[in-house]
Amino acid sequence: MFRPNPRARATWRWGGAIAALLVAQSVVLAALFWALATGSHRRAAENAFAAECRSFAELSAPRRPAELRAILSRDIHRDRFLALFNRTGGRIEGNVAGVPEGAAPERASFVVPVRPTELPGKTSDIARLRLCMMPDGTRLLTGVDLDDAEEALRVIGRSLGIALLPGVILALGFGLLAGRRAARQVDAVERLTERIVAGDLDQRLVVGDQPDSFGLLCAHINAMLDRLQLLVAEVRGVGDDIAHQLRTPLTRLRARLERSLRDAEVPASFRAIADTALADIDMLLSIVAALLRIRELEDTARRSRFAQVDLTRLVEDAYELHRPSAEDRGIELRCELGAVPSVEGDASLLMEAISNLIDNAMKFGPSGGRVMLSLACAAGAPVIAVADEGQGVPLAERPLVTQRFYRLRHDCEGAGLGLSLVQAIADLHGFALRFADRGSAVLLICAPEPPNGLASAYGAAFGKAIT
Repeated sequence: MFRPNPRARATWRWGGAIAALLVAQSVVLAALFWALATGSHRRAAENAFAAECRSFAELSAPRRPAELRAILSRDIHRDRFLALFNRTGGRIEGNVAGVPEGAAPERASFVVPVRPTELPGKTSDIARLRLCMMPDGTRLLTGVDLDDAEEALRVIGRSLGIALLPGVILALGFGLLAGRRAARQVDAVERLTERIVAGDLDQRLVVGDQPDSFGLLCAHINAMLDRLQLLVAEVRGVGDDIAHQLRTPLTRLRARLERSLRDAEVPASFRAIADTALADIDMLLSIVAALLRIRELEDTARRSRFAQVDLTRLVEDAYELHRPSAEDRGIELRCELGAVPSVEGDASLLMEAISNLIDNAMKFGPSGGRVMLSLACAAGAPVIAVADEGQGVPLAERPLVTQRFYRLRHDCEGAGLGLSLVQAIADLHGFALRFADRGSAVLLICAPEPPNGLASAYGAAFGKAIT
């Protein structure tokens, strides 16, 4: 079975639609012009009839026949009909033999055949007439011959018909050109998608300086492709990070197992080997779980489960949860709570972010030092801050510590995913994660744009509070 080319079908569809629209517009304009032309002729005639009726009504009865004859004598083109009739319908003066049938004084004007008396060779003619009542009871019939008007309207009609033909041809040509242009634009998108499917994610559509609607669509497609390329790069980066981070511990685990199996001689040695292997496997599983957790947080659909969160109670619960662990490590954990408004979010995720910040402060702060957990309100934005007595994150490394697997110190436990998880939670909530300009304070600001000077103020405040 024959199937037409989709591109050709689209061209004809678009071209036909545009051509039909232009043809319909031309027909409507022609009809409007015709209606205006005929209406203008009718209104001009009726205005002239009304003026003539008023002028004859103002004349005395004896003067009307003479005035009527004078008007007819000045009608050199013989296109006027004018007659005066008595009460019984008898003609007093004029060039119309009798009152036409259906003529009534209350009608503004009407088109009927008349019997002229001063047109040789013509016993009937078509005219637009009006019948007027005079004050003495006589009736005045005034009108105009429609032969010239009808001829003019016929000329106008023929002109519109002749002009409509090239208009239709131009409409079809323009429609086909527009359809081909639309088809070329679709072809550009099709070629782009083919390159992207082939793996070339750097391709983009051309957008002009002053884009039309299709140009705006191309700009949106380019923005989507930019985001897609970024996500693909992130996925590749995560895969590379996983391969890099898991290769070393897996190699070390395999070497340890081979050496231990070769040297072990008693069951106790085998148990020690198994315990060590299980610890390494748990560490690897924790890395995978953390990566999956971060990926889950990047799904914005989780926002549908957000609810109002009481930050005061949340921070207090985090403090109570970590106080025993801090005491076991010999660390003094303090908590300062201020009045703050509630926020929209996920309480369990925010608790996880605060817990990671407290764990980092206890892990990287000096042994036996102090850690402060604080909740306050700055410029209307709730701020959760965790500070320790350490040196803090160097300024050059602050953009790096929230990346996956980045660690400031390699002598501490962990895979470098804690702050990455906190950053993912902050991004999900639309919050900001900042480091104080001075000291070792990390701020979770419950607002997308932190107020100016907030990091400096918190750095100074925590420095005084801890010391």
